[in-house]
Amino acid sequence: MKVSMLTKVAPLAVAAALFAAPASAADLYVKAPKVAVVEAPSQFDIAFGALVQSDYNFRGISQSDRGAGVGAYFEPRYKFGNFEAYVGIGGLSTALPTQPTAEIDLYGGLRYTWGALTFDVGGIYYYYPREKQQFCIDAGCTGVSSNGAFAPFTLRDTDFAEVYGKVNWTVNDWLGLGAYVYHSPDWLNTGASGTYAGGTVKITAPSTFLPSSIGTYVSAEVAHYWFGTPSAFFTLPFVDYTYWNAGIGFTYKALTLDLRYHDTDLSRGECFALTGDPRGVVSGQSRWCGQSFVAKLSVDTTLSAIK
Repeated sequence: MKVSMLTKVAPLAVAAALFAAPASAADLYVKAPKVAVVEAPSQFDIAFGALVQSDYNFRGISQSDRGAGVGAYFEPRYKFGNFEAYVGIGGLSTALPTQPTAEIDLYGGLRYTWGALTFDVGGIYYYYPREKQQFCIDAGCTGVSSNGAFAPFTLRDTDFAEVYGKVNWTVNDWLGLGAYVYHSPDWLNTGASGTYAGGTVKITAPSTFLPSSIGTYVSAEVAHYWFGTPSAFFTLPFVDYTYWNAGIGFTYKALTLDLRYHDTDLSRGECFALTGDPRGVVSGQSRWCGQSFVAKLSVDTTLSAIK
């Protein structure tokens, strides 16, 4: 009897299928590789930093009698959508007429990011602990005393508060522009209002300009201070003034070295009227508001950056 071709092939096909079946079944039970779970970034963060500087120059006026000083800050932050709420505390060493132990800044606000623009509104309170009112010993004001029988030449308390609004525009990778306004209804507790407004420009060098781990930038600022009428304690009105600075900075990881020139258009007499510099009690002049070169080394980071 002749065996058909179909009869010969069929057993071979069945055998091949049986031998192949275990491999196919095994393939069905191979475990899929584990997919790494990427945690969403935390909405809460803390920024903090510290600095040492050759002079504490605040809006063109030395707050440390042209001497070196230190500072630090601590700022918790919370993000929700394009908003970021923050509060903070900062401290800076000073050498001021009322001899406070330091300047303590208490602040808080809300930032909003819209594309390349960042808006920031908030308030800040400047606290000067353990101030001492200063008095003239004699008619020539050649010395000072804490005895209330002599004429005072400083206030007893210079704590004050400000509200502010700021905007920063990241134009591109190398150019940033900014503008701001600060206002106090009672500047340094003098009874005079104070409004400070200005603008900034920052140019960041390409990453190839220096070794890859080092960044550099140049920046400048121009601002103006407008004052209201002070209380009767002050015999002269406060003079509005313009302030400017320009400098270069170098960055390495969290470190920044900033080298900056500061100046104002205040005369030495106008400077004394604003500051009450004890060195100018006799002459009626102060050098706190003139040309100044300041070197500052700071470190700034966040909790998320060091985790």
